[in-house]
Amino acid sequence: MSEPISIDIWSDIACPWCYIGKRNLEAGLASTAGDPDAPQVEITFHSFELSPDTPVDFDGDELDFLAGHKGMAREQVEQMLSHVTKVAAGAGLQYRFDLLQHTNTVKAHELLHFAKAKGLQHEMEERLMSAYFTEGKHVGRVDDLVALAVEVGLDADETRSALESAEYLDAVRADQAQARAYGINGVPFFVIDGQYGVSGAQPPEAFENVIRDIWAQKQGVAAEA
Repeated sequence: MSEPISIDIWSDIACPWCYIGKRNLEAGLASTAGDPDAPQVEITFHSFELSPDTPVDFDGDELDFLAGHKGMAREQVEQMLSHVTKVAAGAGLQYRFDLLQHTNTVKAHELLHFAKAKGLQHEMEERLMSAYFTEGKHVGRVDDLVALAVEVGLDADETRSALESAEYLDAVRADQAQARAYGINGVPFFVIDGQYGVSGAQPPEAFENVIRDIWAQKQGVAAEA
């Protein structure tokens, strides 16, 4: 039996294309699940901060942030957000940029590493992205993060202790250092089986094809062994 395909994903929970990319990957994997010899995968999320200088409590909406941070005209920002909202809808996601609370995401990344240690990283990743993009919840403050962590089954006191002590900050920084070593400048970025890099929110079919190709190669090697 071949070893599962590793899929390492560098993303930021405040990245709209990362959530779309996550959904597209899931759709691609769902398409392979019915194969006679369905590919086995192991997915790990890694930290990437798009805007590490963002304050926890940003005074303004997403239009204000992007217009100021990227030096874009508000009309241009509105067009960009309209486009990504339509793409997200195609992936089954209902983005609400009118509700979104822009914030610093380092604590959210620490929470993801804590959740990983407890075997709940995937559930925490989904909960954070949904809270941020579709529900307008704050994901930068400890109290808010603890509440979301409890929803996926994490202990409130343990979560609060991990976040307040910055227990997993080194793990966040290690992910970021690895991203720099790989030359990753934007997210989402998928490293598949340690050898193939896939950049951006590719369509489900792209993930489906590369996963099938790699699995076939691994099966061939296993058969020769």
